Amino acid sequence: MALLTDEQVDAALPDLDGWERTDGALRRSVKFDSFLAGIEAVRRVAERAEAADHHPDIDIRWRTVTFALVTHSEGGITDKDVAMAGEINRILAS
Repeated sequence: MALLTDEQVDAALPDLDGWERTDGALRRSVKFDSFLAGIEAVRRVAERAEAADHHPDIDIRWRTVTFALVTHSEGGITDKDVAMAGEINRILAS
């Protein structure tokens, strides 16, 4: 699996609402109405991530959940990260 170039990541970002490239990863923070709503979103993302065998780093701070995607085995952002970011967006929109 090849790392994406900066140009490829930049080209993908307009289609990934809420995501940005920070510190070599794709990141999105979401503020939920309640702590439990955030935990439920994390549970749904975790199910999909497990099925895809591609797991985001997840930071939970009360009602704010931050998802970070990087393919650690490759040392950067790959197509798997872009695809999972899109999947997380679909999960959060449902």
